Amino acid sequence: MTYREEVDAKRITQIREICRDLPQASSDFLRHIAVTTSSLTRLAYAIDMKTFVYYLHHERVSFMNKEPVLWDDNDLAKLTSNDLTAYTEYLTYYFRDEDQNDDGLPKATVNHERAIKRKMCSIRSWYDYLFTSKRIPVNNTLLVPLPKIHEKPILRLNAEEMQKMLAEAENGEGLTKGQQRFQKVTARRDYAILSLFLGTGIRVSECVGINLSDINMEENAFVVTRKGGNQVVLYFPAEVATAIGEYLVEREKIEPLPGHEDALFLSLQKRRMTQRAMEKLVKKYAAIAAPLKSKMSPHKLRATYATNLYHETGDIYLVADSLGHSSVDTTRKHYADMTDARRRMAAQHVHLPEPGILKPETNGLPDQGETTSAIEE
Repeated sequence: MTYREEVDAKRITQIREICRDLPQASSDFLRHIAVTTSSLTRLAYAIDMKTFVYYLHHERVSFMNKEPVLWDDNDLAKLTSNDLTAYTEYLTYYFRDEDQNDDGLPKATVNHERAIKRKMCSIRSWYDYLFTSKRIPVNNTLLVPLPKIHEKPILRLNAEEMQKMLAEAENGEGLTKGQQRFQKVTARRDYAILSLFLGTGIRVSECVGINLSDINMEENAFVVTRKGGNQVVLYFPAEVATAIGEYLVEREKIEPLPGHEDALFLSLQKRRMTQRAMEKLVKKYAAIAAPLKSKMSPHKLRATYATNLYHETGDIYLVADSLGHSSVDTTRKHYADMTDARRRMAAQHVHLPEPGILKPETNGLPDQGETTSAIEE
């Protein structure tokens, strides 16, 4: 079984476990969209439906008398716009029985407008399926407006910060003594990972899934499995090729654990690195290279790559293709300063007349030769 198949199998198992406590209609919906969505998308839907059903059962009187697993279509049809409006407010701050801190106390979940909108869209999709399948008479989820998203500036690294981050991965001078002990062992690996993020703009999930058999050093290319399962060939610049080449020399000396033999990037435990491990790696080096950008992540390095590529080429379609976006509108939405750069370019191409070429006025009054009608104009 390939890494991708293992990940899909794990997600499908999680989905089935979640659906055991949900109404039958939830499983029906997920099976309905199975052909057109990835396992990750369906898992997100399952989690959102779990949160929604938990809310209804514990917060709304009309849904308290029966266990959610026993709800039928008639029960789900009782949903009102008031239930949904209250749910929007509930999502901003709530507790669940199964979520606890290390000390055993309930752990609060906080959602902001983007997460709330996504969760509401999940419920809309579920109820849209029920309505179009004629299982419920009306779809009241359409009566409640979705939260308005306020766009925030995209966090990214500048050239100096990128250089400093790579330097830290190489020498570790800014790390603590404890971190330096590990860094001496992982320096080439860490440098290769950061170079790959900054030089190709791949997603962290794509980076984790790269195998040794996916790399072609003669062509400076590698195969990546995109979001949705499509495989494409991407190319990396010479600097990235050097970083990967040096790491591969070291990688050949490592004997991975069974099942991880083909993984490109290994943890100190000789297993395929996880997404969480790569996220922590990026955050560790970014904390030194850009201390004011505390929320730096692999996705922000992806934004850094996209911005650099756009500034070099001015071709947003090339950027969209490199990032694996199915629509260029997605690229514009996430990297809004690309549009700002074009506006700046437009300003540089507009020229006004030089000062002093207009006829001077005398004491603020028109020249004597001007007519009364001209004055009135």
